[in-house]
Amino acid sequence: MQLEGFFIAVIEDDPVMGESLVQSLKLEGCDVDWWKTGEEAARGLRAKSPDAVICDIRLPDTTGEALFRDQAAVMPLPPFLFVTAYGDVDQAVSLMREGAGDYVTKPFDISLVIARLQSLIRRNSATRAGSALGVSREMKQVEETLRRISDHTSPVLVSGETGAGKEICARFLHAISSRSKEPFIAVNCAAIAAEMMEQEIFGYRGASAQAYHRGFAERARGGVLFLDEVSELSMSLQAKLLRLVETREYHRLGGEQGMVFHGRIICSTNQDLQEMVREGRFREDFYYRIAGMSIEVPPLRERPDDIPWLISLFLEKLKGRAGPRSASSQAFEVARSYSWPGNVRELRNRLERAAALAQGALIMPADFFPDLAVISGDTARQSERPFATLSEARDDAERRQIVMALKETDGHIIKAAKLLGVSRTTLWEKMRRLGLEGDFR
Repeated sequence: MQLEGFFIAVIEDDPVMGESLVQSLKLEGCDVDWWKTGEEAARGLRAKSPDAVICDIRLPDTTGEALFRDQAAVMPLPPFLFVTAYGDVDQAVSLMREGAGDYVTKPFDISLVIARLQSLIRRNSATRAGSALGVSREMKQVEETLRRISDHTSPVLVSGETGAGKEICARFLHAISSRSKEPFIAVNCAAIAAEMMEQEIFGYRGASAQAYHRGFAERARGGVLFLDEVSELSMSLQAKLLRLVETREYHRLGGEQGMVFHGRIICSTNQDLQEMVREGRFREDFYYRIAGMSIEVPPLRERPDDIPWLISLFLEKLKGRAGPRSASSQAFEVARSYSWPGNVRELRNRLERAAALAQGALIMPADFFPDLAVISGDTARQSERPFATLSEARDDAERRQIVMALKETDGHIIKAAKLLGVSRTTLWEKMRRLGLEGDFR
């Protein structure tokens, strides 16, 4: 992420430090306001809306701490990056618990300030974004598709890896539809015994003529019947569900009176149903009836831009519990570089554990990944280590940025090079070195 075009406010009374920060930020392409006192900063924050603020802890007429708390009490604030001496670190950490973004200690390298600002702005943009499912291009496309089909009556098939967020997408589809006030009935097809599944879905007649058990289909009323892991259904039950989809009618087990299904069916799977059809393990007619509207939820490793957004979202939901209320910049960066084999579910579980067990004010990389911690000495790290060498980290960062630029420009090299601020030749050389190949023009 580049800082070009972002508006940064600097609150610093030291003329040398202030001038150095302002010049460095302008070289990055930022618009910069320099406020030298707390009073001037308070007026500036009320009048303008910077994307981020660099603030010294000690000011001539107040403190950065008092300024932040006073302004946060009356207005939403952009992320603050506090500049502090070593002796004021506890004060800065205390402010971060209250919602400030990050801090750097004097003396510092300007490149560290730039990196922290990039991280803060990216995280803040993700948190504020209006997207319901994610901020990545991939999840925005999923959300757009779900919105387009929200008020159709046809079945929907949501596919994707375990933990990728299939049920979240199904619940979102229900929430934005005209059925939102009706029930959302979720059925885990893998958790109910096969011999019990039919009566649980359709219901059954009890011991007397008046007694009956309402099945999931009846309880859904005009809402959604969500069949999670639909690949686990028996072939015979698939045939009966096919009839329900086609005629919207069914019978309770042991019952004679036909029942009308008023809801919408949404199915999910982590299997390749087409392959199962070819192997004779899934009914072809049922597959084509439920897959008319299909949504593929990409795994988390293919949409790293969602990771900071998800971390901020989950931490917001953990507010009120004991433990850290935020993650460090290092934790955010390490999380982006991890492959997340368990997808969003793994991220949430790791974050909840880290928030519960972290001993510091912030969640650190070792809190997130205690099982992948570096072994002392020269012993080998595990294959999926969260810590890379500087060279590897730089290559990974460049690779991600180049891929994003190529996606943004539909594979157009010249446009991507311009977006990245490098020449076409330089971009070709980097792509060749980083192993990026494809149909680019």
